[in-house]
Amino acid sequence: MGGISLRGLPDSCGLRFHHFGLAVRQPDQAVRFLTALNYQLGEAVFDPLQNVMLAMGTHINMPDVELIYPADSGSGPIGRLLASHKDGLIYHLCYETDDLEESLSAFKNGGSARVACVVPPKPAVLFGGKPVSFYMVSGVGLIEIIDNAAIGNQSSET
Repeated sequence: MGGISLRGLPDSCGLRFHHFGLAVRQPDQAVRFLTALNYQLGEAVFDPLQNVMLAMGTHINMPDVELIYPADSGSGPIGRLLASHKDGLIYHLCYETDDLEESLSAFKNGGSARVACVVPPKPAVLFGGKPVSFYMVSGVGLIEIIDNAAIGNQSSET
């Protein structure tokens, strides 16, 4: 049985689904759960810009999951978020694009949802330095966008 590609052609805004972001206080239980579902978890890396540890979980026919947990006593945005979600939560959807400005323009011109930048593009350790930015989308919540074009138009297709 072949895997299901969740990263097909871009939608009308030039976005392709990339992963779910799962924030937890401690990784142990989430790692056991994901491993039991046959996810392959990459090595955790420290992201100093967010003060978090990150690990990507991949699966042959399920969506990728980014595991995010505080790097220290819980300071920073993730720690504050987890203060009111003790068991963890999926708190963002991530998409990738080959043209961030065009994708954002398509959102604005399409009028389907209000989009407000909450974290401007910053290099992401987990994605080889590609810039990621976060946006609050009305009626949807938080999305992350990986800008593939910013670093040699590299693709993260699997």
